Amino acid sequence: MEIRNFIIVLIKTICFEKKRMTSTKFNLFYRLPAMMKKLLLINLFFIGLAFVSVVYSQRGDPAQITLPSKYLSRIDGRQSLRVTDIYYETANSRTVLSSALTVGVKKNGQLESSRRMPDGRIVKLSVTPAGKDFNISLTATPSDGLVKWGLAIESSANEFYTGLMERVVDGPQQASWAPGIKEAMNLRGQKVDMIIKPTTSVYAPFYLSSRGYAVFVKGDWPGRFDLASSDPDQVKIEFEGPKFELKIYTAENPAELVKAHAVDAGLPILPPKWMLMPWRWRDEHTQRPTYYDGTKVNAPFNSEVMEDVLMMKAYGIPNGVYWIDRPWGIGYWGYDDFEIDQKRLPHFAAMVEWLEANNQKTVLWIAPFFQGKMAEEALGNKWNLAGQVRPSNGNNYPMVDLTNPDAKAYWQSGIEKLLNLGIAGFKLDRGEENIPDDGPFKTFSGLTIRENRNAYTPMYIKAVYDMAKKHRGNDFVLMPRAAYTGTAPYSVNWGGDIGGTQEGLRASIIAVQRAAVMGYSSWGSDTCGYNQQLMEQEVCGRWLAFSAFTPIMEVGPTRNVAFWNLPREPKYDATLIALWRMYARLHERLMDYAYTNAAEANKSGMPIVRPLFLVDPKAKAAWANWWTYQYGPDILVSPVWEKGVREQEVYLPAGDKWKDAWSGKIYAGGQSIRTPAETYQIPLFIRVGSAIDLGDLNREWKESWDISRKKPDLKSLELEPIRWFDAHQRSGEITIKKKSSFAR
Repeated sequence: MEIRNFIIVLIKTICFEKKRMTSTKFNLFYRLPAMMKKLLLINLFFIGLAFVSVVYSQRGDPAQITLPSKYLSRIDGRQSLRVTDIYYETANSRTVLSSALTVGVKKNGQLESSRRMPDGRIVKLSVTPAGKDFNISLTATPSDGLVKWGLAIESSANEFYTGLMERVVDGPQQASWAPGIKEAMNLRGQKVDMIIKPTTSVYAPFYLSSRGYAVFVKGDWPGRFDLASSDPDQVKIEFEGPKFELKIYTAENPAELVKAHAVDAGLPILPPKWMLMPWRWRDEHTQRPTYYDGTKVNAPFNSEVMEDVLMMKAYGIPNGVYWIDRPWGIGYWGYDDFEIDQKRLPHFAAMVEWLEANNQKTVLWIAPFFQGKMAEEALGNKWNLAGQVRPSNGNNYPMVDLTNPDAKAYWQSGIEKLLNLGIAGFKLDRGEENIPDDGPFKTFSGLTIRENRNAYTPMYIKAVYDMAKKHRGNDFVLMPRAAYTGTAPYSVNWGGDIGGTQEGLRASIIAVQRAAVMGYSSWGSDTCGYNQQLMEQEVCGRWLAFSAFTPIMEVGPTRNVAFWNLPREPKYDATLIALWRMYARLHERLMDYAYTNAAEANKSGMPIVRPLFLVDPKAKAAWANWWTYQYGPDILVSPVWEKGVREQEVYLPAGDKWKDAWSGKIYAGGQSIRTPAETYQIPLFIRVGSAIDLGDLNREWKESWDISRKKPDLKSLELEPIRWFDAHQRSGEITIKKKSSFAR
């Protein structure tokens, strides 16, 4: 650039700008003979050219790495991936690495090189082929004052990118369910900050490209991916920290890329089979004197827990997990000292056993902070996370410094209290909320709080995992809303505080597939939404159908009521009760199938939910039809999210025939069809030749509709927990059962 500009200026001066020579500044020069003037200017030109050339050669052309692979789609006739614009930054400047650092690169991309930079640092660049993949490492000595590394990867026109986050778009989470949103699975044209944000918080520093490669950035430092947004010809990647390591995978198909990353980041946990049963929860449980219909409560446990369990049983709605959110403890926020509030949840230990007797596990909300007397002791011992400022309401404070063994053990002692009550799992909330991430503070272990920001979520999950493993073996579930590299082997996920609108459902359909690509195989969403709980019948009904084809079908919080006492008309919604029954029963019937596929994910990294481009990547429709996915190898599902839609376009993957689960009609794969989608129907296809038998869905819908219109008699239903409690009190047999018929 400097050479070009210098030449242009001199040419203009010699040939086209004689008028300027008449100015006062150039009077003496202008009086020289014409030939002498030209000779002088030509000499000046070559002197300047030599000077600029010396300066430019010292800096060199920008470094470029070319990675060859037969699996890459061709650009300009070549099968290779170019990595360019490599740099590091300090607080004051950016240094672009020169081509001198890539001298000696081998044909297979291998390189080990180091050079002294103008600021005195020695930068080492390593490119190590590993089979069909490549490991790239950048380090600097000394690394003091180094704040960021970056590079760019070439991008071709219409290249598709996905992964990185469950959100549809980055920024405020509600942007992902904004009315009229058009973005979907493809992240091309977006910038994504790689820092865990509340509350839709499933992230991974991993994306795959439709060109046949994927990128995994190692470590916990925050960063950013610019996916052909600022420059359509480049993906720009930058990450904070003293070093930069990434792995570039290449493979014949996207499924192999997903599996390879899952192996490196940690294969998904194989949960106990009961996790794959339907779940029920409310955001806040209240102990009421009457049930929803005015029937007096005489049974011994929390009225709303009993109402849910008894009503579900009466309708024939299967449920395997009952989850109790905060507040469940004492204190202002219902979370002091890990002590159960016996006024809100009377006879809690017995209730847990009663739920077990009904084949339902109990899951409790927890968060990584202290409250009550434990908070006072933690602050006194400086076991809190440095840099955290107490919110005005005192919530989420003080967070435990999980790098401090004493602080972690003290917090884990609270978890142990709950496990001793028979709790079978935890909803892990708030690990990414109100957490400090800037300033001079460090954790007990010496991590800067900036690096701790993403690292905290894996530490939080592992701290609970270790305690649960000690008490329950493999018979437990941890379900955080946040995820990052290293969490998949220890937890499943739910999709945070999603909006309860049609666009919220749309965002969830995308989120479960993005999570699958990132290596988080078991995922579920708050059915009907958490924020903006409009409880619209059509949206809720469609969401129930969608949730049945996600590994975690959790129904709640539903405005802390149920479909039989909604805060709108019809208050008793027989349609939603019927849909809940039908799809919960369908989800239950698929439990063994889902478990088989969860085991496959745990073994190979192939997720349960499979976007179409994982199974038929050569078809353009498989990349475009984002609302359709496979649930395991034998089921194709196409959730409807938009109100008023009664027909859906579905792409059927090539290589198989597909049977419509509603009509029985068989279609050849490799084509897009339009299929009916009445409000009770989710477009659903079974691979011909599989052992899947869903039964007569039309008959089950009619049966569910007939049952839902009759209100159960709670007065007679509650005799069961009354008799159970009386019998166990008399015999003294209220003990916590540690095993389950569903445990693996």
